[in-house]
Amino acid sequence: MTRCLTVYPAIDLKDGTCVRLLRGRMDAATVYNKDPAAQAADFEKSGFSWVHIVDLDGAFAGQSENGRAASAILGATKLKAQLGGGIRNIAAIERWLSAGLTRVILGTAAVRDARFVAEACKKFPGRIVVGIDARDGRVMTDGWDGDSGHTPAEIVKRYEDQGVAAIIFTDINRDGALQGVNIETTADLAEAAAIPVIASGGVASLSDITGLKRAHDNIEGVIIGRALYDGRIDPVEALAAADSAA
Repeated sequence: MTRCLTVYPAIDLKDGTCVRLLRGRMDAATVYNKDPAAQAADFEKSGFSWVHIVDLDGAFAGQSENGRAASAILGATKLKAQLGGGIRNIAAIERWLSAGLTRVILGTAAVRDARFVAEACKKFPGRIVVGIDARDGRVMTDGWDGDSGHTPAEIVKRYEDQGVAAIIFTDINRDGALQGVNIETTADLAEAAAIPVIASGGVASLSDITGLKRAHDNIEGVIIGRALYDGRIDPVEALAAADSAA
């Protein structure tokens, strides 16, 4: 029997609004909702149990830039939430977890400071996620603007025994492009990792969900953004596809 996937609807925050980027370009942002908290409430009504939040401005700035909008999401719903973007120190992690966040996502910090991630995992067990955003096989940092020089597998290997809750793998070239998720590369990473992998970038149809379910048992979930906002994927059908045994 094929196991279920967790579906994470995405809310990307830019200037306090809910947007979607095209292939990580900040100059190619489409505003979908000026009230992120209302958007999260809609996701909750649709039956989702999680929400995936990214502070896009914070990812570039290296500190929280959309804290008010993110806090409003936490206050408006009972959804479990994971947040990334500009979280670079223990104090910031502690502040967000105390505010009601379920998990914190470390991206640039995970590439640059392995000791920090190890400390965070030890202090907040089960609540630290590592975000790996890759373009053409290279892990990018600083809001996808900097080339780390590392492959996704190299970053994953750093944290296999540190207690990381999950790896979020994003194919930047597909993100927001509705070209289909990169199932093959995601499955390869899931095979190499001892940490559950969450797929992100390019999800365009229900076949992406079912394809990920069949691809590898270590793929735990999938993040969906533009396809939900554009109505290409119906929330009820997405959840049914993720929960079904087929």
